[in-house]
Amino acid sequence: MSENTPFDVIVVGSGMSGGWAAKEFCEKGMKTLVLERGKMTEHSVDYAGENQNPWDMEHRDRVDPKLANSDYSVQQTCYAFRESTRNFFINDRENPYSVEDGKKFSWLRGDQVGGKSLMWARQSYRWSDIDFGANKADGNGTDWPIRYGDVAPWYDYVEKFVGISGSTEGLPQLPDSIFQPPMDLTCVEREAKDRIETAFPGRKLIPGRAAHLTAPTEEQLALGRGSCQFRNQCERGCSFGGYFSSVSATLPAANNTGNMTLVPNSLVERILYDEDTGKATGVRTINRETKEVKDYHARVIFMCASTLGTVQILLNSKSDTFQNGLANSSGTLGKYLMDHQHQVGAEGIFPGHENSYFAGRRPNGIYVPRFRNLDNRTDGEFLRGYAYQGGSRRSSWTRALAGRGFGEELKNELRKPQDNWRMRLHAFGEMLPNENNKVTLHPTKTDEYDIPQIHVDMEWSDNDRKMRASMKQDAIEMLEAAGCINIETFDEEPVPGHCIHEMGGARMGHDPKTSIVNKFNQCHDVSNVFVTDGSAFASEACQNPSLTFMALTARAVDYAATQMKGDLI
Repeated sequence: MSENTPFDVIVVGSGMSGGWAAKEFCEKGMKTLVLERGKMTEHSVDYAGENQNPWDMEHRDRVDPKLANSDYSVQQTCYAFRESTRNFFINDRENPYSVEDGKKFSWLRGDQVGGKSLMWARQSYRWSDIDFGANKADGNGTDWPIRYGDVAPWYDYVEKFVGISGSTEGLPQLPDSIFQPPMDLTCVEREAKDRIETAFPGRKLIPGRAAHLTAPTEEQLALGRGSCQFRNQCERGCSFGGYFSSVSATLPAANNTGNMTLVPNSLVERILYDEDTGKATGVRTINRETKEVKDYHARVIFMCASTLGTVQILLNSKSDTFQNGLANSSGTLGKYLMDHQHQVGAEGIFPGHENSYFAGRRPNGIYVPRFRNLDNRTDGEFLRGYAYQGGSRRSSWTRALAGRGFGEELKNELRKPQDNWRMRLHAFGEMLPNENNKVTLHPTKTDEYDIPQIHVDMEWSDNDRKMRASMKQDAIEMLEAAGCINIETFDEEPVPGHCIHEMGGARMGHDPKTSIVNKFNQCHDVSNVFVTDGSAFASEACQNPSLTFMALTARAVDYAATQMKGDLI
């Protein structure tokens, strides 16, 4: 492929947002170049840990501590990081970043085609007008230039393709999706649901809404996707295509059109900008294996490189017009970085149901939608709100790892559950947009490609700490109402970034003086550059963001394609 190969669109990134941009543009007949900094990953072929038993792996599905500490000092803190998934995580030693003195930040990253869509937790929730209107209501951050009505048709559109399992509830704060059948609650969760909803009118305990196929459509089957097999090994990759990833769904759909060119190991160093036309002309890439520098050109560029990845590229794309980063006349590029606070809640013993157990390994749990501050005012000491994920569990045969007994007696003992059911509620809370939480380029530190490292300066606020105390207390009260005993709380040291829900840095807004992109994710200053990953978010709600990434990307592509056909960009 020559540098002069003509493309209509360049998509930077191949994960959740990039896959959707590729699919939509290709299906509209546009020649689309997808650039991915990570290695090639082919569906089902490159899932190295799939179907591997622990005893078949050299380290029994644990990463050698020496290797983990030397090369994956940050990545090893992720719940999904194991020997069977290590190939999907970036090498921290080879990809450094810096953090402000005295502060912490965890940048958890994928390193392959498909990005984090291969390892995500698959929780998929719509936002509501409460979420899109929160900034305007309480004066924090800039007002979203869109509301739920603008995004609702696009939620419909992407959900039909993705496949979301869940239950219809009719909650204004958590609009219903187009669902496939929900995954069943356990007997304990059903009983807890009845008791909690009786004790707290207005609160709901529902099945998690997850991007797992439970009743595949003809379109999904035609792509080679099938029903979820309830193996709960999703982070290893799924040859069944039971859960959504760009590798199993959007990229194959794009490839089927014949309009996609996918180039892995292509690190985008900067966006190329023409001072005379005021438009971007393409991107400059560095091959990660050969370090060859190559420029590619297209009419339109979609930035889908992840929140921090996109901001890094924009900041590094300096010119005479934009000396502090491309499309940054507002000076807000890199600012208002957010992540959900989590790792706080409670767990207790749920008496009863001694003769009941669960079947299969459900890759999902329960969800308690937000119930605080639903009118976007405070009903306590903090603004915004939180929701809970979690569920019930009972010990399995893995308790044998404690070394108790051996032989036939042990096998017989392991066939019977020996302890009580437990119920857990784990909170996820919204962080307010704050100008002081930001990412910049380090003035002296670079990576091996001479690209400036990102430098993160981020910390929690008083509002976050007050919310955290309420998260814990509400979890206790709901577990008590459910009938749990011996309730214990947990509140691990929160590290920004560790929730892997980074948002902000190139925020959406009405005013070019205070934001980077407009209501269609189009840069105010450079009309043929669009940003559709988490960096474009003006606030973060308390729901998992990936479904909204996808809906906004599809919406932005529809707008961009219309503008291109009219020669308006």
